[in-house]
Order: sequence, then structure tokens, then C-alpha cells
Amino acid sequence: MTPAEIDPSRRSHAQAWWYGLMAAGGLGFGLLGDRRPLGTDVLAHPFVLFFITVALALLIVRVASARPVPAFIPERALLIGCLLGGVSFLVGNGAAAHLVWR
Repeated sequence: MTPAEIDPSRRSHAQAWWYGLMAAGGLGFGLLGDRRPLGTDVLAHPFVLFFITVALALLIVRVASARPVPAFIPERALLIGCLLGGVSFLVGNGAAAHLVWR
């Protein structure tokens, strides 16, 4: 099934979920950014872990649906979602820096 054969409403729902989950995930990982719960290694940084989680989730969607991810979410939307997640991470990290966690 090609991307053109997918129902447009299904694609728009998947795209909306993509944007929402990327924003929420970025914010959540950003709130943990200052505390570094898994150590100080580069690969343990919450920003890197966020994008590793995103990559694993996209791989799971790919395997579970047996179709390429761009059949559901266009490439441009994937890129915009990643940028939205990065910005949300920075917003969450900035908020965490100004909050008192004690």
C-alpha cells in the first residue's frame, strides 16, 4: 500500500498524534535534563535518550504495521516533529532549571 492509498484522515490523525507525543515527550525528558538520572555519560544524557526512544518507537511502528513510517506520517512532518521535540526539551529543561525540586 503506497502513501497515496492511505486514507487522508488516518494520515492526519497519525500526524497529530506524532506532534503531540513529540511535544509531550520532549517536555518530559527536558524536565529530567538537569538531574541526569542515568549518569553523566554522553549517551545517558536525557536529550540523547529522548531521540533514542523516538527511533525505537518508529522502528516498532514500522515492524508492527509492516509498512514504511512515511506511509502514515510524511517526511516533512517527521522532521517538524523532531524539531518540535527538541524545542520542547529545551523548554522543559529551562523550566526545570527554575523550579525547586527539594
